[in-house]
Amino acid sequence: MSVLAASLAGALAAGGIWEYRRHLASVRAIPARIHVNGTRGKSSVTRLIAAGLRAGGIRTFAKTTGTEPRMIFPDGREEHIPRPGRANIIEQLKVFRRAAQEQCQAIVIECMALQPHIQWLAEHRIVKSTLGVITNVRADHLDVMGPTVQDVARFLCATIPPGGLVFTAEREHLRIVEERAAGAGAKVVACGEDEVTEEEIRTFDYIEHRENVALALRVAMHCGVARAAALEGMRRCTPDPGVLRLHRIRFFQKEIEFANAFAANDRDSTLRIFRRLGVGARPGRRTIVIFNSRGDRIQRAEQFADMIASDMGAVDTVILTGDLTGAVVNRAIRHGAPEEKIVDLGDLAGEQVNVVFEAVLDATPERSLVVGVGNIGGLGHSIVHYFQNRGEDRHGAAAS
Repeated sequence: MSVLAASLAGALAAGGIWEYRRHLASVRAIPARIHVNGTRGKSSVTRLIAAGLRAGGIRTFAKTTGTEPRMIFPDGREEHIPRPGRANIIEQLKVFRRAAQEQCQAIVIECMALQPHIQWLAEHRIVKSTLGVITNVRADHLDVMGPTVQDVARFLCATIPPGGLVFTAEREHLRIVEERAAGAGAKVVACGEDEVTEEEIRTFDYIEHRENVALALRVAMHCGVARAAALEGMRRCTPDPGVLRLHRIRFFQKEIEFANAFAANDRDSTLRIFRRLGVGARPGRRTIVIFNSRGDRIQRAEQFADMIASDMGAVDTVILTGDLTGAVVNRAIRHGAPEEKIVDLGDLAGEQVNVVFEAVLDATPERSLVVGVGNIGGLGHSIVHYFQNRGEDRHGAAAS
């Protein structure tokens, strides 16, 4: 190595040490640090917890990673995080620095790592949380955290704070969470949807899951916020852009309700949303599912093909868009799905999104419920914007 190269390497190493020391100073400046991990609902729960803490007078900074990465300031103002390249957990250092500059008492930060070893680094080297949150455990990203759902549960526990508390709404794999927490000297606080009533959840102006609100309420109450105040703050908070909403579209003599559920891209979450929306429960209303597929999510496409064959008896039409649609059709039919209920539109460009709408119209005699699932990427964004711009929200107001 030349003298110049050695000097440059030394300077970079010294710069890294200085940057990390500055980060640790930011961490120490924020007394309450809440790290939100899990398969589904991380962005929603992050927002709900932050809103509950703000309502209790706790100066709180939040950062979400889901549909769009955003920083949420103590006054509720949001700022998009630009990413010139791929997502990198190093951006969390900038988030902590901003939170410290804002003199925040608490930070609520969504885990942005998938790989198990990077989840561990995110917690133990960057966030150093005082409270951990695991929303749930679902059969997704099995190629990274699998091969089984039990493996996913174990790897999500990498963000449990040693000797601390972890709050979770997970039930099926709760024992694994408890075992991993015990190994870290931590305790588990389990909560469930029965802690929030249907009447309370209906006061939200979008479709929120009861277990998400229950989980966020438990965390806010642990931090000293009264339940009523925290719940009111959560009602007023700005939801994540990918939140589940219903938009009603009236097109000549047809009425279409569109639900953006593209954030649900595993079997359990999709079926939960089907139940929540009452799929197949209203006579005279046909159910149409739009599945947008991504080429780099082969396992997800296979899982959805199996769902068409085994879990969609109450669904009248399945419209496929994106990559791998031919493979999805072949697998679904091979496993027993009726060919006549599947419409394969293939890989459409964004400006061809009207083709999707026309397919929905063809499948709608008078009334239909349309549920978008799978992947928001690619054509998914265009589908959501197209239906939203044509529709009304569930209170009858025209969408912006």
